[in-house]
Amino acid sequence: MNKKNTGIKRLIPYLKKYKIKIILAILLIIVASCLIALSPTLEGMITTQLFSDIMGGRRVDFIKINKIILTLICVYVAEVLSNCAYQFLLTDAIQSAMVDLRNDVQGKIRRLPIAYFDRNALGDTLSRVSNDMETISNALQQSFAQILNALLGLSLAVYMMFKIQWVMALSAIAIIGISVIISKIIVKKSQPIFQKQQNALGYLNGIVQEKFTGFNEIKLFGKQEDTLSELMNANEELCKNGFKAQFISGLMSPLVTFVTYIGIGCVAIAGTFYAMAGVITVGQLQAFIRYIWQVNQPMSQITQLSGAIQSSVAAIHRVFEFLDEEEEVEIIEPYKVVDGNLSFKDEEFSYIEEKKSKEVEIIEPYKEVHGNVSFEDVEFSYTKEKPLLHHLNVEVKSGQMVAIVGPTGVGKTTLINLLMRFYDVTGGAIKIDGVDIRHMKRDDLRAKFGMVLQDTWLFKGSIKENIAYGKEGATEEEIISAAKVANVHHFITTLPEGYNMILNEEASNISQGEKQLLTIARSILCDPPIMILDEATSSVDTRLEQKLQDAMRNIMKGRTSFVIAHRLSTIKNADLILVMSDGNIVEQGTHDELLEKKGYYEQLYHAQFGDLDRVL
Repeated sequence: MNKKNTGIKRLIPYLKKYKIKIILAILLIIVASCLIALSPTLEGMITTQLFSDIMGGRRVDFIKINKIILTLICVYVAEVLSNCAYQFLLTDAIQSAMVDLRNDVQGKIRRLPIAYFDRNALGDTLSRVSNDMETISNALQQSFAQILNALLGLSLAVYMMFKIQWVMALSAIAIIGISVIISKIIVKKSQPIFQKQQNALGYLNGIVQEKFTGFNEIKLFGKQEDTLSELMNANEELCKNGFKAQFISGLMSPLVTFVTYIGIGCVAIAGTFYAMAGVITVGQLQAFIRYIWQVNQPMSQITQLSGAIQSSVAAIHRVFEFLDEEEEVEIIEPYKVVDGNLSFKDEEFSYIEEKKSKEVEIIEPYKEVHGNVSFEDVEFSYTKEKPLLHHLNVEVKSGQMVAIVGPTGVGKTTLINLLMRFYDVTGGAIKIDGVDIRHMKRDDLRAKFGMVLQDTWLFKGSIKENIAYGKEGATEEEIISAAKVANVHHFITTLPEGYNMILNEEASNISQGEKQLLTIARSILCDPPIMILDEATSSVDTRLEQKLQDAMRNIMKGRTSFVIAHRLSTIKNADLILVMSDGNIVEQGTHDELLEKKGYYEQLYHAQFGDLDRVL
């Protein structure tokens, strides 16, 4: 992955779309800050008027004081209205920007290759798209206005102090300078720890997701203590980093406040002498001390927000690191023709296909697939150091049932992943009806496949909605027909609400076998020209398995089908059996042909059924 800027600047394009609201909000913040800066001067004018009248032995001029008080009230009201208005505009703009960012993150998930999810914990990915996004949203909502307010308030307060007495104002500048130095030192120490805190949170979420998914197995094998220990270690790591980050960051506020108190003491002593000497009035001294507090207040706000800001910086880094991940190459297009040689290239591979004609033919999305599939000298490896498939060749005719057998880890599922373009081959080519699948868009390619996996996936919703997931706009008749072919219609009708029964989040209110039948019905509904079955009958009982196999034979008629088989009894009638070992197809043929060869397939078969054959 190319290292890109993952700082706060990456958020600017998202906020830029709502710049009018943000600009209006900023103008209102400026108005509010000016009003806040004006109030101490008005308050000081009241004190000065009272002091001068009393010390001069005159009658207190309540008319003038009342006018100042009325002006002050108007300033307070205008300040409140400005605050309410800018909060509304800013909230609307920031939340809209976060919606756009979330949409980009969700879109990114769809474009990521399967390889990303293979090498990254699911819980950590979920943490990036949920916890980290929420951290960014909260920090922007809380921090943006307060930081702007703080900077404006700080600037205006310093300006007003210089208007009153420049020598005293220099002491305020010293307060700001020392506070900035303290803040820089603390942020430098705490920021790396906040990054560790966010990473530890992602790691903890990954463990929680993994352990809750396998909760039944954990109970079955009595691994509760081991699981609890692993969770406690991850939680301890998060706690340790969280404590360090918050403690170090939390030192900023008391240290800045301490510096402010020292500054106020010095100003109060110096200001008293200036007031006695007639350089400033008593009201100006009062206003000056209020301005020091106005300097302390924004500094305190920034220090209090330091933890949230640093967490958000770490979260921004993680979110944009996710958005910068390399995406799937959608389609490999021809890019030039030189002397009749047509070249294709992407980041992962390149090859040259000889052409007699210099005309380039652009591959259009398939509207019809016959189902002829060929693997031509296919090579593939997840890592360069460990090649998995090498020089693999096989020809599959339209309508054939092809079974793929072999021990675990020889590349059976990898072969299907390459066929679906979850991964791209590193050598050779896979072709459907003579066309390299790398010249087809992934969505167009995958729309031609139906897939039933050993691990079922159903979502919270009605049974009807789960089956209809296989085809947009499916009618009730089509759903029922698919359920009948999958031999699950009768079971559904026995349920209290039939097709309208709601499955819970884990679909644990029906059995594993019934879940498998529903996923098969979903695949039947989409009516694909090519079917892929990863031991789809392994989770049903013997009686249902026989019915299911009959149904599967019916839906596979006229379709090319690939079956990953662990139980060899399920693929005796396959048109072609591919026997894999060490990343290669070592044997291929029908069940009877392979038994007659007395090779590797015969060994696998008798390893499963040898004793039974002798009994029979």
